[in-house]
Amino acid sequence: MQFSAIARILGLLLLLFSVSLLPPIVVSWYYQDGETRYFLYTLGGLLGVGLLSRLLAPGSADLRTRDGFLIVTLFWAGLGFVSGLPFHFSPTPHLSYTDATFEALSGFTTTGATVLQQIEILPPSLLYYRQQLQWLGGMGMIVLAVAVLPMLGVGGMQLYRAEIPGPVKDEKLTPRLARTAQLFWLFYVGLTVLGALAFWAAGMTPFDAIGHSFSAISTGGFSTHDASLGFFNSPLIEAIAIVLMLAGAMNFSVHFLSWRQRSLKVYWRNEEVRAFLLIVLGLTVLIAVCLYFSGRYGMLASLRHSAFTLVSIITSTGFITEAFAEWPVFLSLLLIYISFIGGCAGSTAGGVKVVRILLLLKQSYREIMRLIHPRGMIPIKISGHAIGDDVKSAVWGFFALYVFTAAGLTILMVSTGLDVLSAFSAVAACLNVLGPGLGDVAVNFATVT
Repeated sequence: MQFSAIARILGLLLLLFSVSLLPPIVVSWYYQDGETRYFLYTLGGLLGVGLLSRLLAPGSADLRTRDGFLIVTLFWAGLGFVSGLPFHFSPTPHLSYTDATFEALSGFTTTGATVLQQIEILPPSLLYYRQQLQWLGGMGMIVLAVAVLPMLGVGGMQLYRAEIPGPVKDEKLTPRLARTAQLFWLFYVGLTVLGALAFWAAGMTPFDAIGHSFSAISTGGFSTHDASLGFFNSPLIEAIAIVLMLAGAMNFSVHFLSWRQRSLKVYWRNEEVRAFLLIVLGLTVLIAVCLYFSGRYGMLASLRHSAFTLVSIITSTGFITEAFAEWPVFLSLLLIYISFIGGCAGSTAGGVKVVRILLLLKQSYREIMRLIHPRGMIPIKISGHAIGDDVKSAVWGFFALYVFTAAGLTILMVSTGLDVLSAFSAVAACLNVLGPGLGDVAVNFATVT
């Protein structure tokens, strides 16, 4: 382990993150909400630790793969502990340190689970900061760090591999990794700006428009209102949110290729994106039909609420316009199970990821066909590319770990006194970075923490 190099890089990353505290300081100054000093306390602490790490650690050294993974782990964990300080220092809401850390980590991981109640009474700067946390976490602070690798003096592939989700992660969009990260961030920022403008044009205030654009494109799910997007009761705003959530849940490399080739056909040619869109379409129709025949809504209202809720759940965003926990139990459980699918690899969404589901289904089909044709050579392909045995083994290992983790955590949650439904949905909501669950965690996690 290159501990000195790791310390220097972590120090630089903390210094970079400290810059993100400047916008909420400006917001606090603009609204005169009295929160400026709490952000300054956090900013001073980050600057001190970051500078100390840079000054005390010796010169740089080459990193190995395990060093890259350690940096990713320590950075994300460390940010969770320090980024919750403004929530803890502020008299409103004045969370305990544990609750403040939970809220911050929920933002950074784009989970969207919250311990807060009466969100609208929070100072504007804290509301903005809360939305910004998930936006920064959406693409990953590590990818941002990869864009400044010349300053780090390291190759960066270890960091990139540790951060990029999904089995197909060795494809390079450009020869230079830093350029790739910069392009990702350009798309990310561009989509965020377009989303904010669209929300504003649809009737939101500029503050709400920026905050919800942060949340939608990062598939984070935090809102500036207790009723989430249901506060606005606007089909147009919901439609804009659906587009942004779907964009955030698609592979950003596909966005890049579509832009480079100036063609939308790229999305349909990508097998994972095509499967994702077909899943969304099929499940939307299924849920709409079930809602209609349950007598809860008319046909158009059923389609509206089905489309929005399904997209919000499968992209792991967690926006709500209707309390889906109050829908027929079959649909509520179906939505929780759908959250395990998630979005596409290389996106901001959570879940197992569609490409892994595709690979697992194709391999299962191949094993069945081998029973019929024992000597048959049946390759497994994704978007026309053959998948190697090492990738298949890794996907099965990941899936097994995912299932066992969900089962183990559910048992632990039940042991704390939660009912099985609340425990399972709470685990699903956090593991799939979804946010809302069922039962005691249908609205927030205040009773769990």
